[in-house]
Amino acid sequence: MSEKQVRFSWQKLWRHFTITYEVVWNVCLIIFIVSLCAFSFAFGVGAGYFASLVKDAKPIPYKEMKKDIYNYEETTHIYFANREYLGYFRSDLERDEVKLSQVSPYFIQAVIATEDEHFYEHKGVVPKAIIRAIFQEATNSSTRSGGSTLTQQLVKNQILTSEVSFERKAKEVLLALRLEKFFTKDEILEAYINVVTFGRNASGRNIAGVQAAAKGVFGVDAKELTLPQAAFLAGLPQSPFRYTPFTSKGELKNDLSPALNRMKTVLSRMKKAGYISKEQYEEAIAYDITKDFVSSLPSPIEKYPWLTFEIERRAKDIFVDLLAKKDGYERQDVRLNDQLYMEYAEKAEKQLRQNGYTIYTTIDKDIYERMQAIVEKYPYFGSDTVVRKKDEKTGQIISVRQPVEVGAMLIENKTGRIISFVGGRDYKREQLNHATQAYRSNGSTMKPLLVYAPAMEMGIVQPGSVIPDVALEIPTKQGPYRPKNADGKTHGLTSVRHALKKSYNIPAIRTYARIIEQRPISYLEKMGFTSLTTGDGSNLALALGGLTKGVTIEENVNAYATFANGGTFIDAYLIEKIVDKNGNVVYEHETKPVEVFSPQTAYLTIDMMRDVIRSGTAAFLNGKLKFSADWAGKTGTGQNTKDAWFVATNPNVTFGIWMGYDTPKSLEKNYKGLSYSQRNLLLWAQLMNGAYDIRPELIAPKERFRMPGGIVKRSYCAISGLLPSETCKRFGLIETDLFNTAFVPKQEDRYLINGTFVELNGERYVALPTTPKEFTKEGVMIDTSLLEQWGIQHIKDMSQLLPRNDKWKHVFVAKTLQENGKKPDPLAVQQKGATLVWGEHHEQDVIGYRVYYTASETAPFQVIATIRRGEQKSIPLKQGIYYVTAVDIAGLESNPSNIVRMLPATPPEQSTDEQPIDIPTEEQPIDIPTEEQPIDIPTEEQPSTN
Repeated sequence: MSEKQVRFSWQKLWRHFTITYEVVWNVCLIIFIVSLCAFSFAFGVGAGYFASLVKDAKPIPYKEMKKDIYNYEETTHIYFANREYLGYFRSDLERDEVKLSQVSPYFIQAVIATEDEHFYEHKGVVPKAIIRAIFQEATNSSTRSGGSTLTQQLVKNQILTSEVSFERKAKEVLLALRLEKFFTKDEILEAYINVVTFGRNASGRNIAGVQAAAKGVFGVDAKELTLPQAAFLAGLPQSPFRYTPFTSKGELKNDLSPALNRMKTVLSRMKKAGYISKEQYEEAIAYDITKDFVSSLPSPIEKYPWLTFEIERRAKDIFVDLLAKKDGYERQDVRLNDQLYMEYAEKAEKQLRQNGYTIYTTIDKDIYERMQAIVEKYPYFGSDTVVRKKDEKTGQIISVRQPVEVGAMLIENKTGRIISFVGGRDYKREQLNHATQAYRSNGSTMKPLLVYAPAMEMGIVQPGSVIPDVALEIPTKQGPYRPKNADGKTHGLTSVRHALKKSYNIPAIRTYARIIEQRPISYLEKMGFTSLTTGDGSNLALALGGLTKGVTIEENVNAYATFANGGTFIDAYLIEKIVDKNGNVVYEHETKPVEVFSPQTAYLTIDMMRDVIRSGTAAFLNGKLKFSADWAGKTGTGQNTKDAWFVATNPNVTFGIWMGYDTPKSLEKNYKGLSYSQRNLLLWAQLMNGAYDIRPELIAPKERFRMPGGIVKRSYCAISGLLPSETCKRFGLIETDLFNTAFVPKQEDRYLINGTFVELNGERYVALPTTPKEFTKEGVMIDTSLLEQWGIQHIKDMSQLLPRNDKWKHVFVAKTLQENGKKPDPLAVQQKGATLVWGEHHEQDVIGYRVYYTASETAPFQVIATIRRGEQKSIPLKQGIYYVTAVDIAGLESNPSNIVRMLPATPPEQSTDEQPIDIPTEEQPIDIPTEEQPIDIPTEEQPSTN
């Protein structure tokens, strides 16, 4: 080809190239312009759409945003006394706030590497990530990388909702930018790690925040997390309930592969981000993380059910008052309005479950745990009983076994601190807290509180006051009230001290009847009894614990501490103080003493109750304690032995215990050789021994109760409680006791007088001036005016009035024996072998018998024996002739009885049966010897000379 042709070909090719280039350039330019226009249009539309989405969103001020960011639900913590940790407050979600500086660096690095690798670089949002997320959403891509920074996630969790919408996302972006403006990166990160959820812990409860997660999954604090542990936890928030290793029951899942694979992903991202080396990565990948999982964690409710729920109940009650007071309501206003109370109760519960308070209690952990262990192993409660109950699910009547239940409480006297309590035997069977919520009759433990202490305070009685323990009948609207003593007997004249020691019921009722118009129930009100009804005050049986509703162990024990405090009531409490998460004290217990009794009354009651333990109804306790202390206490038994009580106090503490069935039934009188009262006392002693092992200085103080001024020791006459008369002294009827100086008896006894009496069938009657002296006895008699003072002048059986012991053998009541105005009818006597016998005379005024004897038919009869009525009516016979007469109270003597002969044996023809005997008649009076003319009565040593 010629040169010309070659040149032409290149020119042609160049022209084609130029044309193509211009076309391509123009097309590209057009595409660029169109794309730019499209992008601008899209950007404009997007910006406009974004603006339309957030146009109604008002800027959130810094303070409000800060409040929202840090307003996350946080667990309330509970502590024993001395700040020993008890556990979490019951809630749906457990969370513990933690500072960023208290978290392992591994965890912080793991979270950033996994959730937001550019966290410290962006301003709250990452546009590229948002675009990628939008594209994935628009194309419905199966791969979702997520477009939210940690800042955005915090906004979504704390300010916005979890709603899936472009509007919510737009607001999230806007608020994230604003949040980054107000807060530092560390502040945002700290809030995030406290907010994010981590699934469940080893107890099966929901957890949030790294501290609760570290504790709940690995049993360590957040700052102690190792690299593998940190990586495992950092992987959980993406899908908490898929990756969590525990089920809702606190059991380890069978398949942990999703969580372990997620942990490997976190470690890979940490290595990629440069946070860990290849060696650290490989070591962490090879580590068996499952061996670090904590075993099932018993919650406070599982380990301390009664205590946890009691703390919750009291804390809720405290917050009801705090919230209501804040709104201007008084405590009483809320308690009397059910609807108002429910409203504040809901608010209080929400506060406690969400706001991360710390509750400090008074409970001694070691003593509490020891008491629960002792109750669990105690073998002497008694047999179960079977009751018929309605099944709440089916509505059918079913048979249910019920064991003997128990409740107990230990209170520190001076402060009112509840040191420990026993709520029952098995919480799973019965959730009722028998120490604080079970209302039962308190039996005779009521006597010091309602009867004797108030009566002493009023000056009605003192420990040495005498009360007749005789049959009592009191008319009431419901019919006659006839109280009985526990032993079914009466014991005559008794002192207040002795009546309390032996827990006699009748003297307590008599004393209460004397003071009931002065409303002694007010003393119970001052001592914290909350369940009293209007009708209780007029009920005489209240003196024996006959409450309409009953009383709790806490209230009963708390009232007894009043005596130990010198008559001042200190209300018992269990919550010392409550602190919010910022360290502010929102509640602290404040003691408000209430003066109930004078120190003198309190001490006298204490001193009488010492005798209950020394030699009274609680004497079984002696020898059961491993330590000694100045104890004073009182036993109590509910009606028909449905309740067994014992409450005792020493200078430091007061401890009380109760036993009974939940459905009131009589306790077994004997079980394994112990009575119901002994079983109760033995457990009381074992619980105190257990507490002593832990805190001997608290349980067994060396000091004794100090007797205050204004108390003196005085002697009194046991007949009346007045100052002893000479007659009282002569017959040894003097007692000595303590008295309040304001109420020492000032009058001398005048009810005990010298006298002679005759005794018939155990009864003593005043001798008449004509009563033969040989039938009388010398003694002292009680003036009947004393009976009128006691209101027992109509007593039928006067023998009830005198105690049955030698000290009272010479004392009798001035009772009159009515004589019938005629001489007694003759007796019928007979010979039985060598003995003369006869029956009791049928006339009631006969006081005795005279036996007459003569040795021969011609000798005069003489009195050889005087026999008082009621004594043995028989005379040994010897050779001679006998007859007997009856003598009445007036000295009248009956005609002779039939004759009885005791003669030597003679032949039949010499029988003397037909020979007359000279028997005295009314015209021939009997020659009765007098004291000046002694009778020569033959004896076996001095045979008759007849």
